[in-house]
Amino acid sequence: MTIREFKMPDVGEGLTEAEILKWYVQPGDTVTDGQVVCEVETAKAAVELPIPFDGTVHALLFEEGTTVDVGQVIISVQTAGAAADAPAQEASAPVAEAAPAPAAEEPVAEARQPVLVGYGVSTASTKRRPRKAPAGTAAQNGTAAPAAAPAAAPVLPAVPAQPGGERPLAKPPVRKLAKDLGIDLASVVPTGDGGVVTREDVHAAAAAAIAPQAAPAAAAPVAPQAQTPAPVAEAAAPAVEPSARETRIPVKGVRKVTAQAMVGSAFTAPHVTEFITLDVTRTMKLVQELKDDPDLAGLRINPLLLIAKAVLVAIRRNPDVNASWDEAAQEIVLKHYVNLGIAAATPRGLIVPNIKDAHAKTLGELSESLSSLVATARDGKTSPADMQNGTITITNVGVFGVDTGTPILNPGESAILAVGAIKLQPWVHKGKVKPRQVTTLALSFDHRLIDGELGSKFLADIAAVLEHPRRLITWS
Repeated sequence: MTIREFKMPDVGEGLTEAEILKWYVQPGDTVTDGQVVCEVETAKAAVELPIPFDGTVHALLFEEGTTVDVGQVIISVQTAGAAADAPAQEASAPVAEAAPAPAAEEPVAEARQPVLVGYGVSTASTKRRPRKAPAGTAAQNGTAAPAAAPAAAPVLPAVPAQPGGERPLAKPPVRKLAKDLGIDLASVVPTGDGGVVTREDVHAAAAAAIAPQAAPAAAAPVAPQAQTPAPVAEAAAPAVEPSARETRIPVKGVRKVTAQAMVGSAFTAPHVTEFITLDVTRTMKLVQELKDDPDLAGLRINPLLLIAKAVLVAIRRNPDVNASWDEAAQEIVLKHYVNLGIAAATPRGLIVPNIKDAHAKTLGELSESLSSLVATARDGKTSPADMQNGTITITNVGVFGVDTGTPILNPGESAILAVGAIKLQPWVHKGKVKPRQVTTLALSFDHRLIDGELGSKFLADIAAVLEHPRRLITWS
């Protein structure tokens, strides 16, 4: 029998430590290759870690709640012998170690399933074929992150990405890792013999995808869902005597990165905030009508859905607001897609996952994406990929009864819209004072990208759609 050690991996975010949230196994339990043994939280997300070999758990080296450096052994497993040594090194070894042997003609358990919006299900053959890698081909998926394997693993020769749209070669544990990190294997540059994608390749792709944003987990200081954020798990206050005058709470995990990102954003992007108060009575009536529409049965219809749609219509009318600032190149990068961020309160802090290509979605698709985003965030399962490359964010302070706020930009984005409480107020309607559903919107934007005129037009267009929601059709 051999004692094998599994080290805390870099889960693709370029971070140096992670906190063990929960062990799913105990000493004496039998584990198999690819089985999830624990959940860890980095400064950006909670991630489940699969064990890369078969055996019996020998020891858990750290307790739940412990912060562990990347590279430290966290669990040891008693295996049958040295036969499994070579493949197992792949998961816990540094990025530059040797890749696994090719897996020609290896049966595939199942076809690739959708991971992020826009990913389809592969219909490739259920057997892997030996692959001859053509020289000079680039990654096939133009929406994926730039291939970064040569930089991450300089001792390994780079092999081109999967040609011709064929199913990428990878072992089941590697496929699971890619799914957990939100990486499309078809976009990963393989470095293994015969064009096999290794764990290191997936980590490199995830790191490259996250690199452009300083802190994708940062959020605006408010949340969109009608719930009070639960206490942050990693920052829970220790038990103290009733007479204690102070309590110190360690700042780490999501909360630490959020704080750092907000400081960076506030003192990097010149913020401007504008406000508008408007009558949304017609929009609230439309929400109720849509709830009663049998064609939309089963979908979650709420004011946030129509507000998101109004923002997308306003972006279409004012496309220059959808941009980012490239400091190194001193260029404004106009985005021809909208990855719509929704600030979300989670038990671990505030995050901003985004709906990929929200501009191309129907009302029903947008509703489904919002529901999925909120449920995933609430469960603490939002992946790093879900939080990267956002363009504009919505944060709903109204669910807390707040009229409005001055939100801070999510780093790398051009604007953030705060939605205040919607409530009955006296309003002049058709020459008479009547009770109407009224709210206040606040738009913060980066003045390097958006000048006062453009920002004002954008905010006014959002308000105009919500005052007269028929413009969702006439302006589309």
